[in-house]
Amino acid sequence: MKIPKRLLPLIEDGLIDEVISRLMSGKEADIFVVRCNNKIQCAKVYKEAAKRSFKQAVQYSEGRKTRNTRRARAMEKGSKFGRKQQEETWHNAEVDALRLLDKAGVRVPEPYACVDGVLLMELITDGEGAVAPRLGDVSMSCEQAVEDHAVVMQYIVRMLCAGIVHGDLSEFNILVDDYGPVIIDLPQAVNASANNNAEFMLERDVNKISQYYGQFAPELLKSNYAKEIWKLYEEGELQPETDLTGIFVESSEEADVDGVLEEIKSILAEEEARKERMAEAEDPPLN
Repeated sequence: MKIPKRLLPLIEDGLIDEVISRLMSGKEADIFVVRCNNKIQCAKVYKEAAKRSFKQAVQYSEGRKTRNTRRARAMEKGSKFGRKQQEETWHNAEVDALRLLDKAGVRVPEPYACVDGVLLMELITDGEGAVAPRLGDVSMSCEQAVEDHAVVMQYIVRMLCAGIVHGDLSEFNILVDDYGPVIIDLPQAVNASANNNAEFMLERDVNKISQYYGQFAPELLKSNYAKEIWKLYEEGELQPETDLTGIFVESSEEADVDGVLEEIKSILAEEEARKERMAEAEDPPLN
């Protein structure tokens, strides 16, 4: 097997002892199984921006901030230095998200290091030490589907409470080991409060997961967890341990458009009258 160029410096520096195999190739990275100090790990080799097939990255990076103003200006201008900084920001976003979500009680791989576009992290395995399968490769009973779906919904809630929306969650970005689901692939993680696309992405994430588990537990197809979760979040009532129902009733009350327009007209009229009074006060009539 040909060793990727990005792994060579890590081998030379002793961070990686051996590249065992290629695990998979994704739209934003290639995954390898490696040995580091007699421990089997996962090496995620990010693809360069020009080679990534991940579309509309700008929608995901909206709301991300960099403390270094020079870097921020360079990224806005799109200079060579700026593009390099954007790549580093994309890579570091996953490390930051993994650490944040681990503290929030979401099962994710443990990150060890991110060096020159390579993320070394925990390799999720099953009870026999083999690489854990993706959710999309797993069959289950109706009862197991309902149970695991509830776990993933709780993880989504905890992510949102931590300020993050996964943004690309599906049966292909969840592994299943002997203890249940593990969330992976977070470089595109969205800032829930600062990204205008957060609500749409959360709804898409939730619906994809419900549709997948719904193959085994059809009752999940009738649920509406996405709108329930977002409404609780908007109202400031969402907590990491919130018990969800999957039920959301759309408001049947029609907006009183005419009433709103009349109120706007009234406010504008009052403002105009106020300006006239101020003008008269500034320019008193001559005697």
